[in-house]
Amino acid sequence: MKTKFYIPIIIFTVILSSCGDKNKSIDDIIASNDITEIRKKKLELETNLQEIDTEIKQLEEKIKELDPQHKIPLVTTFKTQEQVFKHYVELQGNVSTNQNVVINAEFSGVLTKIYVKEGQRVTKGQLLAKIDDGGLSMQLSQLQIQTDLAKTTFERQERLWKQKIGSELQYLQAKANYEAQLQATKQLKEQVAKTSVRAPFTGIIDDIITDEGTLVSPGQSALFRIVNLKDMYIETDVPELYITSITTGKNVKVEFPILNKVIDTKVRQAGSFINPANRTFKIQVPITNKDNLIKPNLTAKLKINDYTNEKAILIPLSIISENAEGEQYVYTITDKNGDHAKVERVIITPGKTQGDHIEILSGLSSNMEIINEGARSVKKGQEVKILNL
Repeated sequence: MKTKFYIPIIIFTVILSSCGDKNKSIDDIIASNDITEIRKKKLELETNLQEIDTEIKQLEEKIKELDPQHKIPLVTTFKTQEQVFKHYVELQGNVSTNQNVVINAEFSGVLTKIYVKEGQRVTKGQLLAKIDDGGLSMQLSQLQIQTDLAKTTFERQERLWKQKIGSELQYLQAKANYEAQLQATKQLKEQVAKTSVRAPFTGIIDDIITDEGTLVSPGQSALFRIVNLKDMYIETDVPELYITSITTGKNVKVEFPILNKVIDTKVRQAGSFINPANRTFKIQVPITNKDNLIKPNLTAKLKINDYTNEKAILIPLSIISENAEGEQYVYTITDKNGDHAKVERVIITPGKTQGDHIEILSGLSSNMEIINEGARSVKKGQEVKILNL
């Protein structure tokens, strides 16, 4: 037990003893208003207290002499060792795909037939739906007949012209008529083709937006949403602080918390433009989606490996202290003898942190023994007992 716990008890004992001897309590002496008696009693108590304090110190010295482990702090230690240290920048982003498209009508008319179902996989160019062409198919058939006739006439006039038969005017007129018919047929075919709604790429019909029998209009009527879940990526903003460390090819761990899924990938593209509004640049990270569980706009956490040290010294953050000059330090041990040693203070230069540990750039080397538990309660030069569990 420390001295400060003894003193109040001893003082109280002395007071009681004094009162017993003279049958006069402190209250009685104070109540007497006799300044001489009060001073005498105070001096008596102070003298007794000094004598008791001296005796307590003598006893403590003897206890320390007889018990060498008395008041020696107990600490735990660990040895430093070189290890691979990977620092990660943690960001958040959403899944995107360039092939997530709403297909709109390109022709005015009634949506007469839908050939697919929601969730169905389709290939590029596959017919999805048909819009009533309002008689354009019949017009195209008639125009095709006229075009074929114009072609026959032109070819005949061309043969005659090559044989120097007929006039050049007849040949040119036949040629012009045929070319005009070809152009008209081409334009009408393009119009008729717009009545057939086809898949722009291979993917899945995510949503059928318009029902059969609905009157649709170009640019106003959305018909389908088609999504390709294979070519997907995450795009996110990165603070300009990392413009030299987060570059194309850097390793990335992508975590999808809701799916309990982690994917290893790399930075596919790092932007060259700093957004002046938020001082960030964009990066793009591709992701694989073999089981089709990852969907557009799904939230993801990105851990980007921006720094690696193959021979790093790592220590817990909790054992680092700072002096009045702003220097950071840890306590090591020296003069080790069995489980006893002395405390040594070492100034360190910290580096990057990751979780509860920090990289040490200077001050420590491999195989040094560092005080862990008890590091906040020891002093330089103090003797300690090492208790490694």
